[in-house]
Amino acid sequence: MKSENRLIVEHPNEALREYPVVVSISVEWGDQDSFAHVNNTVYLKWCDTARVVYLGRVGMWRMIKEENRGPILASISCDYRQPVVFPDTVHVGARVTKIGKSSFRMDHAVFSVAQNAVVAESGSTLVFIEYAHNKPIPVTAELRRAMEQLEGRSFT
Repeated sequence: MKSENRLIVEHPNEALREYPVVVSISVEWGDQDSFAHVNNTVYLKWCDTARVVYLGRVGMWRMIKEENRGPILASISCDYRQPVVFPDTVHVGARVTKIGKSSFRMDHAVFSVAQNAVVAESGSTLVFIEYAHNKPIPVTAELRRAMEQLEGRSFT
């Protein structure tokens, strides 16, 4: 997957080695706020991009389109470590850390190339639902297997 400012990268640095999906994103001038650093909401947008790429890798888009079920974001948090400024490139890692009955937990790390450091860490909970009824349903065995394969470990 490649677009104008996004590229999936394979293990760009040691800090992200535990993340099976890493997306590279160019920091844009307009990402900054009046305090001359990237606005806090942009970090969440970056994590959203990495999450979407991860979900695509485990077959979520087919499931959404063909079966009308998939995840919704139930909660998200972010710990900001260092401000990011233009120009820079960030590598954003995505991984699943826990799979429950009808939900799963994802973690993200945002790595600044200019600072050579993790500048933010984010966590989110996604609930697997049937969209027609807007009700939680169990995470499918197929999805669990796909996540375990991508992560290279079992969630039992």
